[in-house]
Amino acid sequence: MIRINDTITLPDDQIEERFVRSIGPRGENPHKYATAVELRLDIERSSLPADVKQRLLALGGRRVTTGGVLIVTGRKYSTQLRNREAARHTLVALLRRAATPPEGRLPMKPTTAIRENRFAAKERKSALKQSRRKRRDERATD
Repeated sequence: MIRINDTITLPDDQIEERFVRSIGPRGENPHKYATAVELRLDIERSSLPADVKQRLLALGGRRVTTGGVLIVTGRKYSTQLRNREAARHTLVALLRRAATPPEGRLPMKPTTAIRENRFAAKERKSALKQSRRKRRDERATD
């Protein structure tokens, strides 16, 4: 059982664990032994709350397949045990980030000085553009 926070837990049977061959230049062992671990979590079938599922789909990025399965891999170390721990740690961190709702944005009213500065900058830009224009009598002769 993975404890995400005080109210949300995820049973171990919802996470599928699979060992695969590791890639990379670490001698011959990665090519002979299945030391990398792949953790799969079907987000739609999981017991997570709906809002956490939506945030997890967004946070997962490229780790989420088109079928809605979150795949976390661990292949940094040369042993299965350490790769399993690293992958579980990554999964738990991702689930905790998804479990915390985003803070709401407080709308701020711009101060009078800021509004006046914006208006002055707008007038300067307008005057610059008008100075680049040709006058009517110059346009008629062209």
